[in-house]
Amino acid sequence: MTAAMTDIWEPYAAKAVGAERTVVVGAYEFIVTGAEGGPEDLGTAVPDQDGIVELAFAAAGDGPIRVAWQFPCTDVTALWTPEATGRGWIPAAWTAPKRVSLTRGAPVASLVGVGDVSRCTFAVREAEVLAAAGVHEETGEFRFWVQAEGRLTLRVDFSARHFAHCLADVGRWWQDGREADYPDSARLPAYSTWYSMHQDVTPEKVERQAALGKPLGLEVIIVDDGWMTADRRRGYGHCGDWDPVSLPDTAAHVARVHELGVEYMLWYAIPFVGRESSMWEAFQPYALRVAEDLDTMVVDPRYPIVRAHLVERHARAVEAWGMDGLKIDFVDWFGASADAPQARPGADCATVSEGVERLLAEVFQRIRAAKPTALVEFRQPYVNPALWPYATMIRAVDCPLSPAENRQRTVDVRLAAGTMPVHSDMLLWHAAEPAEQVASHLINVLFSVPQVSVDLAGLGVGQREALAFWLGVFRRYRDVLQLGTLEPSRPDLGYPVVRAYDGTTEIVARYAALPVDGAGTWEELLVANADADPYVRVVGGSGAVRAVVRDCRGAEVWEGMVELGDVVPYVPRGGLLTVSRGGLTA
Repeated sequence: MTAAMTDIWEPYAAKAVGAERTVVVGAYEFIVTGAEGGPEDLGTAVPDQDGIVELAFAAAGDGPIRVAWQFPCTDVTALWTPEATGRGWIPAAWTAPKRVSLTRGAPVASLVGVGDVSRCTFAVREAEVLAAAGVHEETGEFRFWVQAEGRLTLRVDFSARHFAHCLADVGRWWQDGREADYPDSARLPAYSTWYSMHQDVTPEKVERQAALGKPLGLEVIIVDDGWMTADRRRGYGHCGDWDPVSLPDTAAHVARVHELGVEYMLWYAIPFVGRESSMWEAFQPYALRVAEDLDTMVVDPRYPIVRAHLVERHARAVEAWGMDGLKIDFVDWFGASADAPQARPGADCATVSEGVERLLAEVFQRIRAAKPTALVEFRQPYVNPALWPYATMIRAVDCPLSPAENRQRTVDVRLAAGTMPVHSDMLLWHAAEPAEQVASHLINVLFSVPQVSVDLAGLGVGQREALAFWLGVFRRYRDVLQLGTLEPSRPDLGYPVVRAYDGTTEIVARYAALPVDGAGTWEELLVANADADPYVRVVGGSGAVRAVVRDCRGAEVWEGMVELGDVVPYVPRGGLLTVSRGGLTA
């Protein structure tokens, strides 16, 4: 491996300057540029598990630090990143590097091989990095490099385990021993008003959906855009004052929702101060930029005056109105401008990212002081682990009526988010949708927390039964689905089979006509079928077990004893097969 391996990316990124040397850790070589000291001086560790290397370097000067490494690109199927699953390609070495920031992406990637084995998984502790990966055409080598300013702390995993296990270890490494404490309600199914109401929200509509959703198992209601304006034409010109124009007598309204046993969250587009806001003129000097098409500016959190206004407006939802939490949207817009204007006198943060982190920390601390179990939702793509201390859940980015994308995005976020609760994008379906497809929508987000956004009053009987049945599955098996060991298969194919398990229960979701591995030490095996093919082949294992098949509405359609090994029960689309040892039944 030579220094020339980094040159191919020079048109796209500033190269780290300074002494360049090879660092050898065990069987692995790394080219390090722009660093001072050696890894042995900075706490380089080779943990007990073979094939895992940690490197830490400080910059020798004002320039960045870069670490590069390469290895044979053999038996490779996909490059996994938190937002790229489903495309299935292996990039070329000349592909432009990716910039990860506090508000966009996470500093982690995994090169996945045949059998879902990680060929190499790497992660960085620093929130903001530049990283590149690709195949060098002349040699067939796969090359990674990553660079950061000031300091670079890198974990590289060559252990050849399932890529999801390597990523789970990254989550624990990022947490660095810190205990995460998430409210129980962050893991419970929720109702969102966005797709069902858009901006047309009223207290009566919200309370009606909360009342209808509670018996179905929807424990939280999230009121989205529209509550702060009577204008229903979309746009963000009315953001900034955050007065409850469409929710008069707000505290009493929230109290009525609480009487139903439902928690209440409120949406905020935190970076926006719109043209109709009373703060429009006053905040002109503090604009990062103006989004003319959205009728709003993106304000600059480097200034205490900006943060103080935003914190006060966000906190009163919990402090004055009794809300249970906030849906904080568009955080990524703080970092969407490549060139932030130079800070003027009055700024107390060197960078926009520092201002964003201070802002989110101040909001979180204020609402947690008022309500220790307050909820905060963030959304893909702002999944950076540096933001984890200020949220209690992360939602997949908007993908209305796209079950496959919702599946891939929720799994991607699960793999990148450690133990934090991950929510689906809101489930939407047409009024004429068959019950089987309603169930399939739910199965596609089975390993996340489902959010639902349809008019519950307009549900047909079959739709309602399918929704109630699958929400019951989510609730009954919540610990396995959300906290068990997660193993999605074939990221290059968009995860056609996903499984989660603990010591006794294994749950498999099947999204294509593929066999299910039934060999294992489970006491109870559940197979959710979202594919049109009803012949679910369960292979492996031995012994007599009890099998129960339910349709998409939860009605039992078959029950009996079967012999494991090669079983092909008929499981209708949207249905559930439960196989149990020891006489257990579904």
